[in-house]
Amino acid sequence: MEKSFDRLITSVGKYSQQHPEIKWVLSFLWLILIGWLAFFWNLGNIGLIDETEPLFVEAARQMVVTGDWITPYFNGETRFDKPALIYWLMAVAYKIVGVNEWGARLPSALAAFALAAMAFYTLRYFGFPSPATLVNQQQEKEEKFTDRFSLWLSAWIGAALIALHPLTIVWARTGVSDMLLSACMGMGLLSFFLGYARKNDPEKSLPISDSRFSISPKFWYLSFYILIALAVLTKGPVGIVLPVLIIAAFLVYLGNWREVLAEAQLLTGSVIFCAIALPWYVLVILRNGNAYIDSFFGYHNIERFTQVVNRHSAPWYFYFLVVLVGFFPWSVYLPLAIARLKFWQRRHWQNSPRATHLGLFAFFWFAVIFGFFTIAVTKLPSYVLPLMPAAAILVALLFGQQISLIIEHRSLGKNPGLFWSGIFNVVLLLAVACVILYSPNLIGYDPAVPNLYKLVERSNLPIRGFLIWGLTSLGAVILLLRRRWQPFLVGVNLAGFLAFLIFVLTPGYFLVDEARQLPLRELATVVTQVRQPGEELIMVGFKKPSLVFYTKQSVNFFKSFEEAFAYIEQPANPQRNSSSVLLLTQSNKIDPVILQRLKYQKLADASAYELLRVSRKPRSNG
Repeated sequence: MEKSFDRLITSVGKYSQQHPEIKWVLSFLWLILIGWLAFFWNLGNIGLIDETEPLFVEAARQMVVTGDWITPYFNGETRFDKPALIYWLMAVAYKIVGVNEWGARLPSALAAFALAAMAFYTLRYFGFPSPATLVNQQQEKEEKFTDRFSLWLSAWIGAALIALHPLTIVWARTGVSDMLLSACMGMGLLSFFLGYARKNDPEKSLPISDSRFSISPKFWYLSFYILIALAVLTKGPVGIVLPVLIIAAFLVYLGNWREVLAEAQLLTGSVIFCAIALPWYVLVILRNGNAYIDSFFGYHNIERFTQVVNRHSAPWYFYFLVVLVGFFPWSVYLPLAIARLKFWQRRHWQNSPRATHLGLFAFFWFAVIFGFFTIAVTKLPSYVLPLMPAAAILVALLFGQQISLIIEHRSLGKNPGLFWSGIFNVVLLLAVACVILYSPNLIGYDPAVPNLYKLVERSNLPIRGFLIWGLTSLGAVILLLRRRWQPFLVGVNLAGFLAFLIFVLTPGYFLVDEARQLPLRELATVVTQVRQPGEELIMVGFKKPSLVFYTKQSVNFFKSFEEAFAYIEQPANPQRNSSSVLLLTQSNKIDPVILQRLKYQKLADASAYELLRVSRKPRSNG
């Protein structure tokens, strides 16, 4: 078996040497495949997910309707949670593909794909597993150097790992600002590194045959400022605070910060940054004054870092769990990938070429963001999304090195770190398989879908998930039994994740959407058909912002029937042009005592929801 494998690798190597363009063709096809599966497949075929996504999507629609591109609005009220870039991009997408779920999510999906592609480019040229790798390669013949596989392997693996893990897939398919922030920040940091790595001697840091494609460090540094400015326009000060902390820690560690700052065109870059990032903030403050400053800078930035906001508190170890699950199944290899760098050997890194520093840079990228949000008091899983590209790069460098040793017919030697990481990998796969099998019993009660656990159980999705991860764990065990095959654990995990995405996760999206969101969309369609001129729409007992988007009208939300009844009975005023209101609620939220006092007509029902037309005149006692 091993001899056959070696012959295959030798044949592939000779063919790629004779036809170097084949690697670029395969790379393009690989990026398209993983990008389509992870980001674009069925992107717009699932309805908006309450509660957060419709807030962004409707605010962008309001910009298209009103022509006000400065102040975001939702449901007739200002929405100062996030800056304007995500709304602008959604609005542009609406103009191209229509006001729908595709248009709402397209900016997030494109941002995720662009990040994966740029990570591939960076790893392709600077994905050296260690400083010694570049030194060894430069001592060999040029023909040998151009045919080395380690850079290609790191790039292929890195692009896949950036795209194919739960946290990025979820946010790349959601019409909110998190993926756009991660992409702008990630591509900005990669741009900085490309400028940094190519500054001293661009020709020597590239394969000989590709040196003609070298882009000047000046271009990359300026790209950094542009992308970080866009990050600030996406989510505020965090878009510049985190990159500055990462770069500062990296350069101070290496001790070359004066040299790099001198070459990074700081003055020109600052002007570019301010020209892009600041005008909208100036305009929105001039228009809204302290209301914007207090809400955005005070509540949504300072208070989120220093206090618990919206009950989003969590223990100090929260992000260890988020990374473990969110970067599954690759997260088990992160400790080994970080330890492999030997970042504590500062002198070693200071004496190594800049082109070999990508792993160290990714380590500081990961550590700074992880530490920053661990310190922050308010905690949400999406906050650490920007560190996922760094995690992917670290693990890609690990497996790129290990697999390239096999391809080059070198001895792997004993690698207890990889073996024990593989053991943990098997344990985690089995644990996930068992949790998925038991998942119907873990689903909590949802009044919108009281029988959700039964639907999941009948779908056979838990059994599929159990079988996929069970077989993946079996494949991992087989590889662990042979030292030479252990580096291919990344391939087994990748195959398992792709199977899970195609046969479990995507059908699961449709199942939950059909059970939880589709009935609400159906009633929204009824509302648009039966609504009389001037008739208000109110929602009682719960709040689903997607109703605003799908009905394209304002909705009054009330917590209880008592509040809704008091509102309905208010004396007539000139603003009310109808003698009735449309009332949407869940069947179990209806108060029969209050309803008896109202004149109402049941217009439609769907699943747990009911749509009523209620007269503003109370029912006569006679």
